[in-house]
Amino acid sequence: MIHEPTAPANLAKALNRLAKLRFGSLRARIAVLYASLFAVVLALVVTLAGSGLSRFAETSAARDLAANARVFDEILAARARQMGDQAGVLARDFGFREAVATGDAPTIASALSSLQSRVRSDAAFVLTLDGEVLAADASAAPAAADLWARLDAGETRGIIKGKDGLALAAAAPIEAPDLIGWLVIAQPLDRAELDRLVELAPIALEAQVVEASRQPGWLQAANTGDVFERQEGERLLYHVSDLTVLQEGVAPRLVLSHSLTETLAAYSGLKWLLAALAVGGIVLVLGLSWRVAHSVTQPLQQLDAATRLIGEGREVVLSITTDDEIGRLASSFNHMATAIEERERQIIHVGLHDGLTGLPNRKLFTEQLANTLARRRDGEQVMIAYVDLDDFKMVNDTLGHPAGDTLLRAVADHLREDHPDALIARLGGDEFAILVDGIAEGDSLGGIADALQRCFGRSMTINGQAATCGASIGIAMAPGDGNDGVTLMKNADLALYRAKHEGKSTYHFFEPSLDDAARRRRQLEIDLRSAIRDGEFELHFQPLYCVAERRLTGFEALIRWNHPTRGQVSPVDFIPLAEETGLIIPIGEWVIREACHHASTWPDDVSVAVNVSPKQFTATGLASTILQALAASRLPPQRLELEITESIFIADIDATLTTLHSLRNLGVRIALDDFGTGYSSLSYLRSFPFDKVKIDRSFVEDLGTNGNGHAIIRAITTLADALGMETLAEGVEEIAQFEVLEREGCRHIQGFLFSRPVPAIAVAGLLSDGAGYQRQICA
Repeated sequence: MIHEPTAPANLAKALNRLAKLRFGSLRARIAVLYASLFAVVLALVVTLAGSGLSRFAETSAARDLAANARVFDEILAARARQMGDQAGVLARDFGFREAVATGDAPTIASALSSLQSRVRSDAAFVLTLDGEVLAADASAAPAAADLWARLDAGETRGIIKGKDGLALAAAAPIEAPDLIGWLVIAQPLDRAELDRLVELAPIALEAQVVEASRQPGWLQAANTGDVFERQEGERLLYHVSDLTVLQEGVAPRLVLSHSLTETLAAYSGLKWLLAALAVGGIVLVLGLSWRVAHSVTQPLQQLDAATRLIGEGREVVLSITTDDEIGRLASSFNHMATAIEERERQIIHVGLHDGLTGLPNRKLFTEQLANTLARRRDGEQVMIAYVDLDDFKMVNDTLGHPAGDTLLRAVADHLREDHPDALIARLGGDEFAILVDGIAEGDSLGGIADALQRCFGRSMTINGQAATCGASIGIAMAPGDGNDGVTLMKNADLALYRAKHEGKSTYHFFEPSLDDAARRRRQLEIDLRSAIRDGEFELHFQPLYCVAERRLTGFEALIRWNHPTRGQVSPVDFIPLAEETGLIIPIGEWVIREACHHASTWPDDVSVAVNVSPKQFTATGLASTILQALAASRLPPQRLELEITESIFIADIDATLTTLHSLRNLGVRIALDDFGTGYSSLSYLRSFPFDKVKIDRSFVEDLGTNGNGHAIIRAITTLADALGMETLAEGVEEIAQFEVLEREGCRHIQGFLFSRPVPAIAVAGLLSDGAGYQRQICA
């Protein structure tokens, strides 16, 4: 058997033959190939479009028919729901339920007649639990037995068969409060109703509802939801779907039909139009292909040469001789070449410079540092300085981030002005790096460092407000502190860390001991994390003596660390590290829980005081931690006292006051620790009503050295009494100090005079020996 080649196969063969043709010029080749290819493709397009239109028409008709079937189902379901809602309104009516419960037939009939007229229903009836049908016209209702099975199964909507044929019905339960019957309303599903549904369809179709007993064989064999075609003098599409029923013995199907012959006839005109367009297109292409080939080949040669030059990295500018597409293409090519070159410069600059200050970034600084070290000559030194602005966060918090950006730009300008020969970079945030090379061995390194420090001593105005900008500087020198960039930058960072801890607005040169200190610090941090995990901490308690009551009224909880190999580690060594690393938060939570647990075992009139670090205070969840500790230990809130320092007010006073008031609302007491050491102590006392003021030990120590100590203590106690606050003096070690404090009105005493901090197990002994303290003081 000989098979005719398909259209795609014919196209492939034609293209192969065209590709094998050879011409003397590109112009002729383009013209012939373009025209031939267009003709072949256009012929194939017309052929495929014709058959495609037919398939599209068939597919669209089938899809629309199926869509309309779903719309019919949704409309019927919506109508059934609406009928069910209307039936539910009457079924919930108290009078109607009473009539059904008492069997009041006239009232039921009247209500059903009113419902029928209101919802335009042909049938409405009540089906009682006894199987009785109550209706104005009982003959219009189906047998009760045919409905009960569906209603018991929870079905409330569907098709039923009445005296006039099939109808769409909806049922609503009648409860008083238990189920006493069902209210059913129905609307006929006759020819007029189907015609109204058909009018809603966007395509021409026929609809009918056929019962199972009246379905022909081909319809019975059709699957629900399928779209199939039948030839009955014309091509017809059918869609069959089963309808939901509410009555046993009823099996209706919705049959939709659409004439496919009429649909295809509407597309026949498009096929002739396509054919005419194809013929006209071929003629037009044959005439234009030659001119197109001529106008394209010459600029293509120029573009080809220019593209090769750009690929070689050379600058290219095409001459523009026309203002048509080719001329605009040449102009666009010139713009593209210029834009590529500019973007390359911008990308390189952005990738190597800081966007805010325009200074080199870390990547460029590292590269330049490596180059500088590589070309360094013997006898020359290279200085690397790491700079960190002091209190920059305060500028952002008080004046806003735009003011902080202005400050960073001003610092960058000052550095460029004062050190034009140095490489200055911004590493990120408020950190800068400075590279100074060519330093002779005899040059004064301190003088260079002082010059760097002076750059940050200038006063400046930001948003109309005076701002100061100090800086801490860490300095490393090559070759003494390292010969490679990584080592120098690490050592400069270590020196910066030391400068920040020695005080603000200072500089520090790298020393080998700094590296050892950094390693010890890292090891201490590792050990500190292990201590939190393994429970190596314990609490000691120092008694708080009440002068007026002459007894111990509380204890301050102090943390101690029993290191497995180093023994006791002083809080002075690990608390600052915990603050810096954020580990103070879990440590502080443990202290609160442990202190509440121990205090719960003490007498009811003995309280416990716990220090709260600034970082723990500003972290979220402090109030929740305190609540959980109090609940777990059952310690009354008033027996817990939280000691805070003035440093918590520095960042955000409003937020601090909000947190303090929330803690006060829990019932705990708040004490201001180290009072008198800050510059705004009095303003803090006025802003928040503290329960207690702890006088710093420095004032207690001054009691025996000069006469001002007595006056200061007297002023503090007088002020606290006027504000309704208690006072406590720290660091009391001598009877003479105690006597002065008692005479000046201090209410509470804490210090070695009574006891050093003791383990929790020794607290009971201190409490039982309260009289001994009294005798000791009186003696």
